Amino acid sequence: MKKTTFLIIGRHAVTEALKNSRRKVHRLFTTEDALKKLHKSNQNINLSKKVHVFYKTKKELDNLSGKDDISHQSIIAEIEDIESLSIKDFLSNNNKKNLNFIALDGVTDPRNIGSIIRSAVSFNIDGLIVKERSFPTKSKALFKSASGGMEHLQIFKVSNINTSLRYLKTKGFWISAFDAESKKDFTENKWEGRNVLVFGSEGYGLSKNTAANSDFKFKININKEIESLNIANTVSIVCHHISKTISDKKN
Repeated sequence: MKKTTFLIIGRHAVTEALKNSRRKVHRLFTTEDALKKLHKSNQNINLSKKVHVFYKTKKELDNLSGKDDISHQSIIAEIEDIESLSIKDFLSNNNKKNLNFIALDGVTDPRNIGSIIRSAVSFNIDGLIVKERSFPTKSKALFKSASGGMEHLQIFKVSNINTSLRYLKTKGFWISAFDAESKKDFTENKWEGRNVLVFGSEGYGLSKNTAANSDFKFKININKEIESLNIANTVSIVCHHISKTISDKKN
């Protein structure tokens, strides 16, 4: 059965897709100058060797990238989605002492999710749990905002977030929800072992069921003059702190 394809845009997103042996890239649309820059930046490997390359003008690339108002940086790729592992299969092949997942409850904006993926990869998060039905798999904005991170993070697309959280509890995970109304600052936690970091949408926060399935609720202490942080910024701060905490304990 032939898989459907879709377009991604931007230098980092396309470069990392070409480097990923698990990612099928069908065609590359680019200018001659942009392709030269791609090869110059990756001299140890011919990234376009097994890909059909089509040279386009900037205007043609503008038309291909659509009306999303996202800079294509003169390079667009046609790719297939990667078949993701189930959480169960991932855990059966992973013996890490410290495992940290992010779960998104109602977060649907592609740019925010892309930024979250970029932070997750930057700070060594092991996986992202999202609701399959609402995850913008083929979004150009998602791939562009992730800046290549889509190729480096295990993304678990599940039918029900709370069913997954309950399953992870049976596997020794602590479920920590982030809520601005919480009383406890997240830096007070030791962040050892297996954790799921749950973040709700900016508009509605955590759903009632997700909050009920959480073992702990944390907040980030910020200036009281500001109501809240952008969800992507919140995730980045939390991931950085946990990564640093784990690193400090190893040293």
